[in-house]
Amino acid sequence: MGVSLESFNNILLSLDGMLGSAWWFPYLLLGVGVFFTLYLGFPQLRYFGHAIKILQGKYDKPGDPGDTSHFQALSTALSGTVGTGNIGGVGLAIFLGGPAALFWMWVTAFLGMTTKFVEVTLSHKYRIKAADGYYAGGPMFYMERRLNMKWLAVMFAIATVICSFGTGSLPQVNNIAQAMHDTFGINKALTGGVLAILLGLVIIGGISRIAKVTSTIVPVMAVIYVIGALAVILYNYENIIPSFVAVFSDAFNGSSAVGGFLGASFAYAFNRGVNRGLFSNEAGQGSAPIAHAAARADEPVSEGMVSLLEPFIDTIIICTLTGLVILSSGAWTEKHMNRFERADLVALAGDYTDENPEHVAQLFNFLSGGESKIERFTGTIVVADGRALNEDEYTLINARSVAEDVVYRVAGDDFSGTLKVVDGRFLNEDINIWGNSLVHSVALTNIAFQRGFFGDYGSLIVTLGILMFAFSTAIAWSYYGDRSMIYLFGPKSVMPYRLVYVVAFFWAAIEDTTVIWNLSAVAIVIMTLPNLFGITILAREMKDTVKEYWSDPSHK
Repeated sequence: MGVSLESFNNILLSLDGMLGSAWWFPYLLLGVGVFFTLYLGFPQLRYFGHAIKILQGKYDKPGDPGDTSHFQALSTALSGTVGTGNIGGVGLAIFLGGPAALFWMWVTAFLGMTTKFVEVTLSHKYRIKAADGYYAGGPMFYMERRLNMKWLAVMFAIATVICSFGTGSLPQVNNIAQAMHDTFGINKALTGGVLAILLGLVIIGGISRIAKVTSTIVPVMAVIYVIGALAVILYNYENIIPSFVAVFSDAFNGSSAVGGFLGASFAYAFNRGVNRGLFSNEAGQGSAPIAHAAARADEPVSEGMVSLLEPFIDTIIICTLTGLVILSSGAWTEKHMNRFERADLVALAGDYTDENPEHVAQLFNFLSGGESKIERFTGTIVVADGRALNEDEYTLINARSVAEDVVYRVAGDDFSGTLKVVDGRFLNEDINIWGNSLVHSVALTNIAFQRGFFGDYGSLIVTLGILMFAFSTAIAWSYYGDRSMIYLFGPKSVMPYRLVYVVAFFWAAIEDTTVIWNLSAVAIVIMTLPNLFGITILAREMKDTVKEYWSDPSHK
């Protein structure tokens, strides 16, 4: 199973290298945002106040068609975005790209406010009342009804179903189970089983029950999370300004090596920041329009304006707080005792240390895919009572850092014997490797939250945040998936889809975190590309629709 999982992870990494991690994807995503920001005259600034008034119901009319209120639609869409990306995703971005990654998350969010405004407006304009009696919308409907590109609509809908697992189900429960295990020692399978049952009970009720649940969970958890984050940031107040300086100074140069962190180039920080920014707020992905299509509104532009608040809340507020917690606490540069995941682990030939500047430069080139003389280790490791006897022959790199104080165990006991390593990978599937190294994703955020006024209790806020945010994300994405299934196969396909969705939700609770993050990265891009293509073609119609909206005196 370990070998097959590793092979699958390698396939995902190869696909991600051609898609989300490719040089062209961040430029495409930001380019569309820049184009619409300029073309529509900075709507994220000009319409921000008006969007808040719409959200408050000041322009509502009796009898407006739809199934939910503006606030419920926003909450459902936010529940689909505010999740592991805000907690674990920020930790992963900083782990990979350093402080500079946070800067590019901000840029992605600012431009994403316009992108989301466009995609929601166009999708809401061409929504329909589905055969099940509820409204259905999303990019697939404008692709078919306006662009007459049924093939593109089908491609998007299929990608949405796949992404409902890659974004909505799999990484969410994986992070919940990990957080519950790390904080309370609860078995991952037990967490997955209980939450799978609760998920099934919620999504069977459709959009009405989903909207009620998410509009309750999201506001409450947002307040709790903000309080917890500020407790860390203010506790480490002397690091607030240096953290901001690092974010801006590294933005165009990359981040230098510090502590266990081996550094990150500009290109890497830029790519990871944009990629994680998209994972967090989903601007351009085409997911939010599906939730907003259910809102009671007869003006597509009004719902589009409500949606531009999402990247602001999701990324510029919540992700920034998470980022400042991680940076101000210093946890991102420190090594922590942890069990090494196989996908994060590689053995190198030779003895390297991160205290030697020459070694750091060589390791940085190796990890960045540049020219490097470093070779992967192939050979035998002799172990006695959990410790390697020939550790001067190789160096373990875990989570992009030099591992220290490494212990080899089997079934909880220190191992004695020999371990075979081929091309840097361990062949012994039953061996567990522990040691000090950098950590990432939820584990990093969890440690950082313990560096504040609440001390160790800070991890409870992360655990609660993961539980509520991620669970609500899974709920929202089940709705995106079932609307896409209705589009593709009709109402009868919804129940089988929900069943598979719940089963997959349970399965992902016990699988490798890194593999699931990589699956998500691939699925997101497959969904995003058709949507960016479609809204760009309809740029002129978007501008005319906005102009028509403002021609109505009641909107001013």
